[in-house]
Amino acid sequence: MYSSSENIERLISELADLPGVGRKSAGRLAYFIANSKKEKIDSLISSIKNVSENIKRCKICYTLSDGDVCQICSNANRNKKQIMVVENERDLFAYENVGEYKGVYHVLGGALSPLTGVGPNELKIKELMMRLKDDVDEVIIATNSSVEGETTATYLAKMIKPLNIKVTRIASGVPVGGDIENIDEVTLLRALNGRLVL
Repeated sequence: MYSSSENIERLISELADLPGVGRKSAGRLAYFIANSKKEKIDSLISSIKNVSENIKRCKICYTLSDGDVCQICSNANRNKKQIMVVENERDLFAYENVGEYKGVYHVLGGALSPLTGVGPNELKIKELMMRLKDDVDEVIIATNSSVEGETTATYLAKMIKPLNIKVTRIASGVPVGGDIENIDEVTLLRALNGRLVL
């Protein structure tokens, strides 16, 4: 995309590095920003800086949080005996938007992928196993239906089964190769309610 300004061109390049943002979308965003009021831009900059400086990982479930413990883990009304394992916080957010799940989560930080060098030590699997020493009745494995997600689910099921904890996998309804964050709430609810014992 042509730009008559080096500053706008630099902004387009930075925005195009964001996931899911191509060069055309980056151009639209850059020109929107360039034409916005200074107060709007200052607010956007402040929000980005605030996230960069103040967001932490919850020390229990490893999702992004404003404090040491996230709102879900600190909520006394959540069922701490039921843990849903997800690949990332976007998947957690997708299930929270369904509004039906009342347990807690564990964010792995990805999925097993030996070809790209992601093994068990690169994920929060050891931390999950430590959590299972507490009073846990069920672990719901809600990894994506990709090869990596299925490999991770199988690996986790084998690790957890000897602990005599019920292990379930989200049911069909989530398409193979689909990312949980992009699936509608009805499909997510159907997958959650129809989960299978592994």
